[in-house]
This record gives sequence, structure tokens and C-alpha cells, in this order.
Amino acid sequence: MKAKDQRLKELREKIHEIEPDEALALQKEGAVLLDVREMDEVAQGSPEGSVRITRGFLELRVEDAIPEKDRKIMTLCAGGVRSLFAAEALQTLGYTDVHSITGGFSRWKNKGLPFEVPRMLDDDARERYARHLVMPDVGEEGQLKLLDAKVLLIGTGGLGSPSALYLAAAGVGTIGLVDHDVVDRSNLQRQITHTEDSIGVPKVESARARIHALNPRINVNVHETYLNSDNVDELFSGYDIIVDGSDNLATRYLVSDACVKHGLPNIHAAVYQFEGQITVFWPGYEKHQGPCYRCLFPEPPSADAAPSCAQAGVLGVLPGVMGLLQAVETIKIILGIGEPLVGKMLYYNALYTQFHELKIARKPDCKICGDHGNPQGDYEDYEQVCASETN
Repeated sequence: MKAKDQRLKELREKIHEIEPDEALALQKEGAVLLDVREMDEVAQGSPEGSVRITRGFLELRVEDAIPEKDRKIMTLCAGGVRSLFAAEALQTLGYTDVHSITGGFSRWKNKGLPFEVPRMLDDDARERYARHLVMPDVGEEGQLKLLDAKVLLIGTGGLGSPSALYLAAAGVGTIGLVDHDVVDRSNLQRQITHTEDSIGVPKVESARARIHALNPRINVNVHETYLNSDNVDELFSGYDIIVDGSDNLATRYLVSDACVKHGLPNIHAAVYQFEGQITVFWPGYEKHQGPCYRCLFPEPPSADAAPSCAQAGVLGVLPGVMGLLQAVETIKIILGIGEPLVGKMLYYNALYTQFHELKIARKPDCKICGDHGNPQGDYEDYEQVCASETN
């Protein structure tokens, strides 16, 4: 007997094989159907509700996908051979109730049992997002979530530039850009989506060209306009997450109020000279109610109390640090992983390379997100307390 045949004989003696009909019935009772075929095979069809982990990554990923070692698992391949080896690997990892489906997907399909053609990444996307795909917390399912996500960036300046580029690189499928300004040479010290050739060009168009040069498959919506109380509802209605990189207090209040009204997470950051701050304002966060911008600053200061933004300045690389952190928080929320900065403010001091995390609480008496707040009320159009750029 050939070594291969001997090996299969040994596997069949230690691995219980079941027919596809029985596997389907067990799956309906709560057993896991584990498809271990390659992605190109799965793309032709796979049993509905199956967990899909290619044989090459099985030992690395299965414990994240199926943590219960005593749960009934049924392995499936194309013809019933690889599934035997997969079942043996699961037993080695400590799984106690493992079976292999006889005849694999070929027999499953021939018996007319239900299957689906799952949505999957194409070859270009697999190559582009390869480093995401090997991460258990992202993988193909997470990458598809990123591609389906719609994120609106308020401002394409110092904060919006790095956020936009890294969100596009990560594969966030739709990115909206709101900015009324044109590129000025003084922007180039920190606003990395723009170049010398972009001077005089609308920032949203300059940013769109740079994003498409990085990832041409991203859908970029440009909104060359001031954000105001007349257009904020229409603009926000098409997006899942708002990234606030605005450079004035009036816009920050408007963004916050509109996010509360629409139930959207507001990834907020600001910079000043050598200091930056970032938080996620999201009163509707399901795990705990976080504050909105007004919980910290109920009303804007008077014009004479605000420093001159043009005179204050900002270290050119600082918005890059905070804008990247905004992109990180955005991706975490899209994927539903980790813990977003809800109820926490992260301060960064670039001079001393120090991060400090402060707890911030929702105020029950906040007029927008409080117990008796009015998030559906009319927006207040504040005068620009500081219209010069800070970002």
C-alpha cells in the first residue's frame, strides 16, 4: 500500500465521517460547518452559514473563530480528503468533537443541499490588503466591512490629509471630503495631500487626486462648500462616521450637534503649537454613553478670549500624529474591534513625547445630548471665533 493510502486509512479509522445530509441537520442544531478549501474554490460556492478558513491558516485562526473546544465541528473540503487532515489538526489542538464530511462540497452540491456564493475580494484587493487579510481581527470579513464603509472628513488640512490617505490605503470604500478652501503654499508645511502643483486648486480636488493616486478603487465624494446649518443634514445623511478635522470652533459645534442628531460617531481632534488632543464624541455608543463636544464646552468663548490662530502656529508634523490617530479610531469603529476613545480624551505633548488620557463624562444637563437635551432642534450658527487656520 502506498504511503498516501496508508495515511488516509489511518485517518478514517480515527476521524468519524458523516454524510452531507447529516452535516446539514447538525449545523441547524448548532454545530459548526468549517469549510477549509482555498478562496478560489469557496468563490464557486460554499454551504450557507459555514465558517471559512483555508487549510493553510487553520491552526493559526481556528481558535479565534471557534474558541469552544468541545463544540461539534464538521470539516469540509472539495472531495473529503483535505477535510480529514483538517479534522486531525483540530484534534491535535484539543477539539474533542470533530467530524469530516464525506465527499466534500462536490457531494454536498450534487445532493442539492443549500449553498451560497459568498461575496469575496478579487485578486487585486487580495494583493493590496494582504497584510490585513492575515490578521484575525480583520481578515476578509473585516476588509469587506472597510470597503462598505462611508466616512466623511470635515476639512482636508493638517488633520484631514493624513486621515484621508490612511483610510484610503486601508480600503475604506467611500470617503467624503468637505472643504471650501483652495491650496495655499503655507498649507504645504503640514497638509500632505497637497503639493506645489496644487497651489490655487480647490483642496477637495487636490485631495481626491492624491487619494486616487494611492488607491484608485476608492470612491471619493467631494463637497466643495462651507459646512453650515443649511447643508449639514444632507451631507451627513450619506455617511456612517464623521472625522472632524475642522479648524474653527463654530464648525466643531455644528459637527457635534449634527452627529448627536444623526447618531453618528464624531472622531474629533485638534492641535495647537506642540499639543494635540483626540477623542470620540458618541453619546449613542452602545457600551456606555459618551459626551458630546458641548459637554466639555457648552458655548464658544468670546472672540477676545480666543488666541490668534495665525499667530499661534503649529508644528508641521503634529497634525500628522493626530490625524493618524483619527484614522485608527475610525477603522476600529468600522471593524467593531478594540475600545474607541469614547469618554476619554487623549492628549499628546510633542515636546516631551508624552501621552495623557483623561476621562470625560457626558453631562446630564447638556442641552444637546443630556437627559432633557434637544438633539433635533435648530442648529446655532456661531460667528467664526477664530477663522484663521489652526490645522
